Order: sequence, then structure tokens, then C-alpha cells
Amino acid sequence: MNAPVDVSFFARAAKPLTSYRPYWAKRFGTAPFLPMSRAEMDKLGWDSCDIILVTGDAYVDHPSFGMAVIGRTLEAQGFRVGIIAQPDWQSAEPFKVLGKPNLFWGVTAGNMDSMINRYTADRKIRSDDAYTPGDIGGKRPDRAAIVYSQRCREAFKDVPIILGGIEGSLRRIAHYDYWSDKVRRSIVVDSKCDLLLYGNAERALVEVAHRIAAREPVEQITDVRGTAFVRRPDDESGKGWFEIDSTSVDEPGRVEAHVNPYMTTSEQAAAQGTTCSKEDAPDSVAVGADPSSAGGQKDLQSAEPNPAIQPMLFVANPALKAKLKVPPRDRSVIRLPSYEQVKSDPVLYAHANRVLHLETNPGNARALVQAHGEGATARDVWINPPPIPLTTAEMDHVFDLHYARGPHPSYADENGSHDGATKIPAWEMIRFSINIMRGCFGGCTFCSITEHEGRIIQSRSEDSIIQEIEDIRDKVKGFTGTISDLGGPTANMYRLGCKSPEIEAACRKPSCVYPGICSNLGTNHDPLIKIYRRGRALKGIKKILIGSGLRYDLAVKSPEYVKELVQHHVGGYLKIAPEHTEQGPLTKMMKPGIGSYDKFKQMFEKFSEEAGKKQFLIPYFIAAHPGTSDEDMMNLAIWLKKNGFRADQVQTFYPSPMATATAMYHSNKNPLRKITRESETVDIVRGEKRRRLHKAFLRYHDPNNWPLLRDALKAMGRADLIGNGKHHLIPTFQPLTDGGYQSARRKNSTPTGGKAAVVPASRSVQQPTKGRILTQHTGLPPRVTGGATAPGGGKSGKAFKKAR
Repeated sequence: MNAPVDVSFFARAAKPLTSYRPYWAKRFGTAPFLPMSRAEMDKLGWDSCDIILVTGDAYVDHPSFGMAVIGRTLEAQGFRVGIIAQPDWQSAEPFKVLGKPNLFWGVTAGNMDSMINRYTADRKIRSDDAYTPGDIGGKRPDRAAIVYSQRCREAFKDVPIILGGIEGSLRRIAHYDYWSDKVRRSIVVDSKCDLLLYGNAERALVEVAHRIAAREPVEQITDVRGTAFVRRPDDESGKGWFEIDSTSVDEPGRVEAHVNPYMTTSEQAAAQGTTCSKEDAPDSVAVGADPSSAGGQKDLQSAEPNPAIQPMLFVANPALKAKLKVPPRDRSVIRLPSYEQVKSDPVLYAHANRVLHLETNPGNARALVQAHGEGATARDVWINPPPIPLTTAEMDHVFDLHYARGPHPSYADENGSHDGATKIPAWEMIRFSINIMRGCFGGCTFCSITEHEGRIIQSRSEDSIIQEIEDIRDKVKGFTGTISDLGGPTANMYRLGCKSPEIEAACRKPSCVYPGICSNLGTNHDPLIKIYRRGRALKGIKKILIGSGLRYDLAVKSPEYVKELVQHHVGGYLKIAPEHTEQGPLTKMMKPGIGSYDKFKQMFEKFSEEAGKKQFLIPYFIAAHPGTSDEDMMNLAIWLKKNGFRADQVQTFYPSPMATATAMYHSNKNPLRKITRESETVDIVRGEKRRRLHKAFLRYHDPNNWPLLRDALKAMGRADLIGNGKHHLIPTFQPLTDGGYQSARRKNSTPTGGKAAVVPASRSVQQPTKGRILTQHTGLPPRVTGGATAPGGGKSGKAFKKAR
């Protein structure tokens, strides 16, 4: 299964996905759609399902939707797979609609974390859900993975529950929960699942499915990489491991001086340079333990050191050096601070988070264990090392399966269409896009991609990508010739990786591109350029756009790539994410300085001018990120005005579970460095008032924000920025406003059913003309997305962006 075009040189010591003997039900063939009802099962000739997947998303049979990928992968192994999508969780009855699964339940909250999907960064309930027909909110419960697991257990108590998806991945250890503002237990404990699969789980799930099909008890499946489970401390299966204790960050501190019994109170005080007015226990530090003293115990009154006294030196015994053995990493387990410890001690929480992120490289990661409970209720959450990344051939296998590339027919309207009232916005967004790779080695602390997909890039082959372009052209209804995206977690990490297999297997760095691009990282963009050129040369393909976020610090390493991108694959504007301009927050985000943005901007403008095109960069910024001061946001606002940007969409830092920035938010510590009681503290933006101020700086042009900004600037001693000149940030006058704010996401939304949304007169906005999509910044040209023709005859679009 290893292909010569693999990105990573990491040895894939894993059984290939296609090497398993198919399950006996393979004879039933491939289903047009995985069944969601008994009637569909009967039509396929099934009397039961081997595996039933429960998801919080609507079922869209497309490789960008996790349940479709998992379902089709299991189907290719010969299993009969059914799907229960967005069930009513008020009782267990809807979970019995397909009958009892023969092997196990597969449970996920969906493509997004259910809490992030349901609540904004300000903890306000969203009224929409892009993964639901009609964009209707409230179709899934809060903490959906836990609720669905409980209902599955109620429906059929003896059927194993395998939990997966990003909600499970980000909660595999005790984690800070932003919505309840406390540390919660591992989701393995709360959901009572039998096994948690974290990350991209095709390899682990295929192995687990075949082992359960072979009637191996699920409680004995404890050796699969990329899994987590509960194990009792006295469990015999946990014996034989070398346990490394990492439950504390304490170090020997100051040693209190012993009281000299032959000294009076006055003499003791005089020796300490004080008076005897306080006759409490001595506050002094033992001279030998004080960092400022190097002479050990000596006469406190002595001014001259004794030259005959020499410090004692300790050296290693060479006879014992050869006998020291490091325990094998594949049999080592690191014990993290327990749930009870991290719940009550934010410093230990930050320490546990740091250890977790250091153990993410499949080449050297060790198992982790975290205790939950004490006494008779004590149990360990055991987390095996991350899964082995897929090879290029395996990636091709997964993406080349028989996807229908559309929503399940049960969601269609009376005309059999999915473009009206039953439209699923998330599917509409990726309808004509292609995922060419997985993973991200950027390591941004606020992002969860690395925690879920890993740092090793897994890329598809060129032929597989071209074949999918042709399939969209030939088979997808409504295609007009434009591919809306050719990317993945990032636009330009395709086939990039470490130059040395030894270094890659041993590396523990959280990022390959921060503080600078690693000298061992290959940055050759030629394979990506070749795909772009080959794709746009296909008959029937008018344009290929790049919609994924661009890593511009990598792009500038290849001017040819930037030229190819700018002159052929930008539809009027290109989004990039500098996130900030100031070093304070940038160092906590692990993002490059604004100088990298300026360098890319020069190249972008140069190549745009050469092509005779008027094109724009769309920079994204984050407000209220850990490490951001009010002065940082003020400087960012000044930069925005100087460069003529007026942000329409504002991203506020959202503490997602397990992210490094979330650990900063909760603990006030910086897990990017070694954690101690006295280690670096981080400025945290808490409270509605201060978060609102940071958002207001990003929207300095909004009159509703001017009163707040005036007060803040005066308090900061920067009243010089208030005035009516071009060099001022905000004016002195205040127009009459209603104090409201309508997000760009709402303004850009196409109302379902073709009816105009009712907007109060005081907040009415100009409706975009057909074919025009408002962008993050006002005044930019429309972007061609290749969207299908709307019922009214014109093209319709929706700028969709979830808060990160």
C-alpha cells in the first residue's frame, strides 16, 4: 500500500486498509445511499445492519462528511451499515428504527463539536445549523456524543458503543469546558462508551470492526492505536508497562533556616538585618539553599570565605553508565495528573495539556493514562498512541469509494431538489470542492485541526484528484464549470513533509513553521502547481478556485506557486489569516509576524498586476486571544485603518476543548514552555466588557462601537486617536444608531424558500443582487463559486463561515 508519492517518510508499520478479508455480507454489494429506514433495508435485501452509525449531522453522502467516509469505508470491508441521522434524543425509540446492530454502534456528534455548533463565542445560542436541512438550529442536543451514547445503551444494552468524531477527539482527557466554565471528565467516562476512536479513524475502525466481527470481546481490544478506553487500576491487561509519573510540577523550593538555640531573639533579628519587634518564627532562608549564597552553611557573621573549603563535585560512575536502560517507548505510559488534580489546580491542567501535545507524533508518542475517581470508584482513562497515518494509496482508496455526492433523498423537497427550503448549507459550500490532503503542521494554538488530524500530511495521488474533478463535471447536478476549492485544512501543504525520516520520527516540536520554517521541512510546491495546471486543462472546467486558507509564509518560498495561484486560481479575492499584527498575541498563537504578510502581499499585487487583474487579499483576525492586551488591539485597529480594511465579520477567540490556547485561557499559563508554579503567565481576556472592547477595535468603523472605544482610548491615554481627521481612529461626533449589529453571516444568507427575510426598518440592509456575494470586507467584487442555478434563474450564493 505504500506509494512512492507519499508525503511522509514515516514507516507505515500498519496493516493496509485493503488487506482485510471482506466480511461475508460483501455479497450484498454497494448501496446507492446507506439506508436510513427499514424500507431501504428491505429494498437492499437486508434483514439487519451489522453496524449502525448515529450522527448529529444530516446524512450527506460526500467525502467531506465524516459519517459518509466512515460508512463507505466499512461498507467496502463488507459490512452492512445503516445511518440514523439527527434522531430525536428525547427517548430511545428513534434509535431502534433500524433494529439491533449485529456488531456495534458507531456514535458521533457530527462534523462539528455540538457545543461550538450550537453556541457563539459569547455563549449565545445560534438560530441556525449549517449541517441541517433548511439551516434550522436545535436538531441536535448539547454534548450530543454523550446523549446519543446514552440512548444507544438504553435501546440495546448489550451492543458495544464505539465513539468517534471531533467532539470525542477533543475530549479524550479531562478538559476545560468553556460553556460551563469548569473542567469536565474525559468523554470516555461521561459517555460510558466501550471504545473511543480519536483522530481520522479509518485504520482503527476497520481493525476494531473485524475483531468484533470475529467475536473478540470489545473489552479485550486495548492494543489499537488511536483508541481510548477505561481500565481499572487492578486490571491485569495493564500490567507490564513502564509507568512514568508526570502528575506533579513541584520542585524543591526554599529551605527555612534552622533556629540557632544559642542566639537570643535580638541576635537572631540582627543576623537577619531586622529588629526584634516581631518574635514570630524566622523568615530567613537557609544560607546554603538561597540562590544568592554559594558557600553552604557558614558563620553568618563571617565576611571572608575560607579558601580551604572547596565545593563538592558529583560525577557519574562510568561503571554504572552502561547499565542504565531507557524503557522502550512502545511499552511506556505517562501518568498525567488525575481528573481531581487538574480540576482543582489550573497549573497542573496546563502541565497535562503540554504533555498531551508533546505526545502526538506517531513516531515517538507514548501511551497516556489519567485517573478518574478515588477509592472504589477509581478508574484510569487509557489513551493509546496516535493512529498511523494513511498512505497515499489508502487515501485514494478512501476518497475513491462510491459516494453519491449529495444529501440523502429523504431530505429532498416536493420537486426532488435540495436547493430550496431543504438546502443543507454545509453541503452547498463544499458541493463542488475537492479535499486533496489531511493534516496540518502549522500548530496554531487556537485551532483543533492538529489535535484531530495530526501534523503529518496525508495526500492523495494526482490521478485520484483529477478523477474526482471529472466525476464532479460529469455526475453532479448543477455544475457550471467552476471547482470552488482544491485544498483541505490548508491550501498549500499538499505533499509537504520532513526531509529526513529519522528526524520526523523523533521530532516533538509543536509546529514545523514557527518561529520560522524548519530547515528540515520540504517546501516544494511543484506537485501542487502540476495539479492546478492539469485540472484547469480538463475539458469542461472553466476555473478552479482556491477557497481553503493559504499558509502564506510557506507560499512565499515558491514564487512560481504564488504566480500560478494569483493569476489563475483567485476569484477576485483570496483569504489568508495573519490573525494579528502584534508580537504579544502572535507568539501565543504560534503565527508568523506581520512582515510575512507584507512580503506575500507584495508578491500578490505584483502578479495580479502582471495578469491585468484587480484582486484583493482578505486577512482574518482574532479578537480576545490569550496574550492580547488592549494596546495590542488598538494597534491592530490602527493598522486596519491605515491599510483601508473594514472588517465585516469578526472572529472572537473561542476556547475549544484541548486546544493549547484554551489551556492558556483556563490556567493563565503558557503550555508552549515548561510549566512550573512560577512559569510565564499569560494575559487573558475575560468578561463580556473586555471581550466586547476587543471586538470593537476590529470594527472601529462601526458607529455603535464609538462610545466604547472613546472611553477606552481615554483610559489608555490615547485620546489623540479621537478626532475627525484622517489620522484619527474614531471621530468626536456620534450619529444616531440603534446600537444593533447584524453579522455578515446573516446578511449574506440566502433566505430559504426564496422569500426575503423580514428586517426592521431601522436595521434594513441593501440586499445583494443575484450572483453577488458579500465578503468579509465591504466593497469587494463578487466571487464566482460555481453554484447551481437558483429557482429564480440567477445564481445564488452564501458566504458561510463558522466561528473558529
